[in-house]
Formats: sequence, structure tokens, C-alpha cells
Amino acid sequence: MKPNKEYDAPGIVGYGVYTSKFRIRERNIERSVPFIDEDAITASVEAGKLALIHSGVNSSLVGKVYVGSESNPYAVKPIASKVAQVLKLGEEEGDMQGVDAIDTEFACKAATSMFKDAASLVSYPKSNIQYAMVIGADNSQAAPRDCPGGELDLFVGYGGCAYIFGKHDIIAEIEGWYSCTSDTPDFWRRDGEPYPMHGGRFTGDPAYFKHVRKAAKKLMDRLNLKVEDINYFVSHQPNVRFPVRVAKELGFKEEQYSPSLQVAKFGNTYSGSSPLGLAAALDIAKPDERILIVSYGSGAGSDAYSLITTNQILDKRERQKLTVKYQAGNPFLEYVDYTTYRRLKLGM
Repeated sequence: MKPNKEYDAPGIVGYGVYTSKFRIRERNIERSVPFIDEDAITASVEAGKLALIHSGVNSSLVGKVYVGSESNPYAVKPIASKVAQVLKLGEEEGDMQGVDAIDTEFACKAATSMFKDAASLVSYPKSNIQYAMVIGADNSQAAPRDCPGGELDLFVGYGGCAYIFGKHDIIAEIEGWYSCTSDTPDFWRRDGEPYPMHGGRFTGDPAYFKHVRKAAKKLMDRLNLKVEDINYFVSHQPNVRFPVRVAKELGFKEEQYSPSLQVAKFGNTYSGSSPLGLAAALDIAKPDERILIVSYGSGAGSDAYSLITTNQILDKRERQKLTVKYQAGNPFLEYVDYTTYRRLKLGM
């Protein structure tokens, strides 16, 4: 489709979410499990494809693609180049695509950190880029239960979420953003090690809560926003408890934060976690509603964005059949046991 209405500020033009149909269910928590031939590349491509469909944007008009992930199956080989080639992003130049493609890494905020870059790029006239795609995708890794760091294995999931940014036909305008960063070693994976380690209780107050609270409060102060001005609050979801606690500490009510809580349905999808929560809110948001999303990445940092939905969100919703709610209750879901889950996570 050709671009129609142009907005003064950049924003989200469309989005797409991909998760596997395989699940493991434990302790009233379901987690998405990749099939043997699926990885972060698969989730990136499929989410990007759905974002193009939802946005109505011709793939040749996408001039930049970012892929944030910490589970690239290759140590040296970008996911973004695969996405660009398969989805035919940018103008085709023989056997190449006329598009800039790059992978990014900052734990679970590798994608959200690029939202502001994508928005800035499409706003800069000399860039000659109308649309930019940002993808967060992970086959989230964790050691087996009986190994050091195995506690993470209770929550890791699989999936990807893609967003297309531009200034035409946007469904949610970016009102403002704020980011904060500190050198906080709460979660890490050394080079050559197969699984990450974490700092136990150190991952809570000095890491997740400190950064999410800071980013949310600073942005709300900058924009002179009160809690009651926000319709939906979205935060990173490493487990079931953290996002609920931080939402309550910030003063949000259950009806403001519960629609975005998806960790008990898909698990922690790492770079796709807060983007997936944002998608769940966008799936049900009405025009002129405000969404506050605050991501978190270990190491450590948070990105806060305030988004205001437009009338376009209703028109484009007709193209969005694979909503977060549908994928959570997909009638074709297949459940696996723990042994099969571990095997599929390793692609075996």
C-alpha cells in the first residue's frame, strides 16, 4: 500500500508477534518452546513478515532493519541480513537488498533501545528512509535445573516481536522517551559458555527495580504525566512477580498493567519480552490512549517510551488476526514434557 496520512511525530506503523505452537506447562505457567528447526532467526523472519502485513507497508520502502537478540545461533553472522533477504527489504539490487541491516545486543532491551534510533532515522529528511523495522527475538537460554543458574529454566520462553516505525499511517505516536544505564553485573554469559549466570537476589532491587522505576519516573516527570494519565503500563517480564511489583510501586492499578502481562503464557522471551507486552496492549487499545512501556536489560539499563494511539489502530486491526491473545490460546498448541523441552531448546 502507498503511504497515506503523514503525522508530525514518528511512531509505530505496524507490528507482528511470532511464537511456536509448542508449549511446556509447569506450575500454572506456560512457555513457548521452539521446534527442532526453529531459532531466533525463525522468530525474527516470521515476526517481521507479520509486521509488514499489519502495517500495509511495501517491503521495498523499509530502509533499515535492526534485530536485537542474545541467542543468535551464530557467533559471527548477523540475523538482520537474513531478515532483509527473506523479506526483500529495501529495493532489490540484483542478488542484494538496498537496505541497512544490523544486529544489536543489550540483554533483554536489545530491541527497545533501537526504537528511538528507528524513530529518529525516519524523522531525518536526509536519511531518505521512510520506514525502519526493529525486531526483538530470542530462543531464551538457561542451564538445566540441576546446574548453577538453572533457576532461570523455570521461565525462559521463545518468540519474536517486530515493529515498523515511520511517519505515515501510524497507529501509535511516540510522545517521548528516556533511557538510563549503569554498570550492574546482575546477569551475564561469558564467551564460550553455553548458559547465562545471574546474581540471585542482586537481580532485583539493585538491577531490575532500580532501573525500571528510574526510567518510568523520569519520563513521566519530563512529560508531566500522572499515573491516571496512562491507560496501559508495560514492563519487562523476567518472571511473574517482578512486573507486578514494579507496577504497584509506581502506583499503577491492575487494570493498567495486567493486559500486558504475558510471561505466564509464553515465558520470558528476553529481547522480545517487553515488545510482546506492548503488542498485547496495542491489540486492545482504543484511539487516543496512552501506553507507557519500560524495558529492562541486564548489565544494566532501561528504556521508557510514552505512546499515544491514533485512529489508524482500529483500521489496521482488521489485518491483525494473529494477536497475542490468539497465539496464547491457539487451538493447535502441542504440549511437551521437560525432557523434550530441553531437547528442542538445543535443536536436537
